[in-house]
Amino acid sequence: MMKINTAIFSLLIALFAGAATAQDDAAASTPASPTAPAAEPVQDRPSDLLIDRIIAVVGDDVVMLSELRSEAAKVELRLRQQGQAPMPSLAVIQKQAFDTLVMNKLQLAEAARLGIEADEETINRALIAIAENNNLTVPDLRSALETEGMDFDNFRDSLRDEIIVRRLRNREVTNRIQVTKSEIDGYLERSGGDGRSAVQLRYILVAAPEGRAEEREKARVKANEIVEKLRKGEAFAPLAQQFSDDQSGLQGGDLGWLDVNSIPPLFQPYLARMQKGETEGPIASSGGFHIVQLVDVRYSDSNIVQQTHARHILIRTNEVTSDTDARNRLLQLRERIVNGDDFDTLARSNSDDKASAIKGGDLGWSTPGNLVPEFEEQMDLLQNDEVSQPFKTQFGWHIVQVLGRRSYDATDETRRDQARKAVRDEKAEEALRSYLRRLRDEAYIELRFDDA
Repeated sequence: MMKINTAIFSLLIALFAGAATAQDDAAASTPASPTAPAAEPVQDRPSDLLIDRIIAVVGDDVVMLSELRSEAAKVELRLRQQGQAPMPSLAVIQKQAFDTLVMNKLQLAEAARLGIEADEETINRALIAIAENNNLTVPDLRSALETEGMDFDNFRDSLRDEIIVRRLRNREVTNRIQVTKSEIDGYLERSGGDGRSAVQLRYILVAAPEGRAEEREKARVKANEIVEKLRKGEAFAPLAQQFSDDQSGLQGGDLGWLDVNSIPPLFQPYLARMQKGETEGPIASSGGFHIVQLVDVRYSDSNIVQQTHARHILIRTNEVTSDTDARNRLLQLRERIVNGDDFDTLARSNSDDKASAIKGGDLGWSTPGNLVPEFEEQMDLLQNDEVSQPFKTQFGWHIVQVLGRRSYDATDETRRDQARKAVRDEKAEEALRSYLRRLRDEAYIELRFDDA
């Protein structure tokens, strides 16, 4: 039985939660928390110590010892599957697991207060999509999970929680982010133009919220000490595992390959002048002090795309107009166009796409991916000036005529789109950090690590 593709699973959660951007979710580290006790793995502990108990009260909810062990096991398994070496200590893994559990419970409680839910239809569609992306049916998915020791009902509950949390973050954080033209221009100016397309980075965060002078000073001193250790030749990964407050610390601070336009604006001025192997920091921000190391660099050429200029006529179906009616109307219109009638005039008087109808059905120049796949598929089959047969998309029935094709240098547009996403992601990440910090600061949390 095949294993579940966890990367696809994460992306599908974002999709079915209604993420507002291509990167719905800004990744963010949770605020610092009390360190969970370094419990031994379940299989290594004597049977008389396996009695479950409450280790923390979080608002109206609780964190159970069994939950901590289960979450820690997931973290450890994920790191081993990623080939992480060396592995962080059990205490570090359990601290991350405890932070995750606490923040998840706080977010679910806030979502419940705001009336945010995940309906059964959304969960079912997510399960179907996860199964299909693993070439399985839902019953096969259930069997695959059970083979890997995962309870299907628990998997479904986890999926529900993930969707709810994603919707909460979208509503309270992501969807409120606005990016201005000046911010995009500033980002592009900071990012430079030496042809770099991607960079491989390592990263350490020493968290220290603004407004807490004593904590920030301690964090600044700690960050300077880490930088000094790096300059003396100590390896980055063990230091990241030991000191970083970012989740990437578990992977030794490795952020992998990042598109240059997805790098947070805070780091752009430094990375623009850094060479491979160089380390920069501490870099201060409202969230704390950052240390980055440039591991490697990739370069790329201009982005040349094939664009198509087309126009169309759309007939929507409804209670009055059936699929057959819409198709027959378009067949008649196509015949008139082929016999010499003006496409522009017929589109203005017949198309249900009002935005393009006033322009004679003209859609302008489109780049691959701008239009729905069914439409692009039909359009790509046509020669210049050829009119398609009627075809159906999610919007209704169409005929389309290709007016021309061209090679287009979309480098500037691509860079601006990527810059817009990078600025949005950076602002969303910072906003999410603040939001999660506020949730935690306002919450009632009682630790019971020392209970018998």
